[in-house]
Amino acid sequence: MTGLDLRRAFRDPDAARRLADRIAASVTRPWSIMEVCGGQTHAILRHGIDQLLPPEVTLLHGPGCPVCVTPEEAMVKAVAIARTPGAVLATFADMLRVPAGGTDLAQARAAGAEVRAVASPLDAVDLAEAMPDRQVVFFAVGFETTAPAVALAAHRAKARGLANFSLLVCHVMVPPALEALLASPDCRIDGFLAAGHVCTVMGTAEYAPISERHHVPIVVTGFEPIDILQGVAMCVDQLEAGRAEVENQYARAVRADGNPAARALMAEVFEVVPRRWRGLGTIPASGLGLSAAYRGLDAEARFGAVVDGPEADSPCIAGAVLRGEAKPTDCPAFGRACTPERPMGVTMVSAEGACAAYHRYGRAQPQAATARETLSRGERGGTRDRKVVGG
Repeated sequence: MTGLDLRRAFRDPDAARRLADRIAASVTRPWSIMEVCGGQTHAILRHGIDQLLPPEVTLLHGPGCPVCVTPEEAMVKAVAIARTPGAVLATFADMLRVPAGGTDLAQARAAGAEVRAVASPLDAVDLAEAMPDRQVVFFAVGFETTAPAVALAAHRAKARGLANFSLLVCHVMVPPALEALLASPDCRIDGFLAAGHVCTVMGTAEYAPISERHHVPIVVTGFEPIDILQGVAMCVDQLEAGRAEVENQYARAVRADGNPAARALMAEVFEVVPRRWRGLGTIPASGLGLSAAYRGLDAEARFGAVVDGPEADSPCIAGAVLRGEAKPTDCPAFGRACTPERPMGVTMVSAEGACAAYHRYGRAQPQAATARETLSRGERGGTRDRKVVGG
């Protein structure tokens, strides 16, 4: 079967309708299921998956956009580094318009700061080698999905003896965020769709204690419409049966032990640290920082530490959106004062943000097409997706 045939199979409208009918036939009470991946959020909105589901099943959009959860003070530090004479700040393109104390990296670049958008952290290593008279800093954000590439960049820079390369590390990990969400007194999450890409690296073992402690089903799920509907069906089956287990819908890509080589490199380069998340606050043991063996590459040691501060006062409700407490359309600024061209909040800035998804796929207005028609258009090409950082 070719790649195109596989994509068509995973976007088959008739198969999607059968799965939706199966879910509707099995559900007996309301359930709220959170997806924790920006890629899944965009797939849900793009293909109208939420419209296919029975009204008893509510999909909540969680903190699955790594750009969105990067705190403002880290952005402020990145801008300050970029403005430092002799420094070059390299990062993913999605980070350029993220708010940072009244400005952003794109504005800093327009004003003369040296900011480079790169496709890979390895590009930043090559940049440092090509510019020995400049201090090149890679602003490393993302979940466990992008951490192996950053670890490889650190390993390569150290092996090459590049004294002019460093990392501003803001990596976060998904399982502690699930714990934080479940511990909230306002929690209304009955089950999770876990991010398939994260689990291709880390495997599934970390989720079992969370599922057991909180009696919450966690289904590792892929990104195509059939993947997501199967994940929802598996989660609903567990909920209706009173079970709470970790299941793997995305078995074609995810193994129980993930990617051992990537995990080993991460363990060498990083150590687990507390990390502050935008909208969620500081979560213990939720981040990755450089290990002792790689601390010589720490940009904070060279340019000063990131200083925590209060989140900016704004009518933007990005924090509530990231916690699954609100939908983008609950925000009075959505689609009016806040658009992708004039974003007020980070969830409208990022290619994986929930607000960007709602705006892109017209969810502020009545839908002109059924979900079945949306899936059919997607099979013929639909809207071109862009994944920059990865969830």
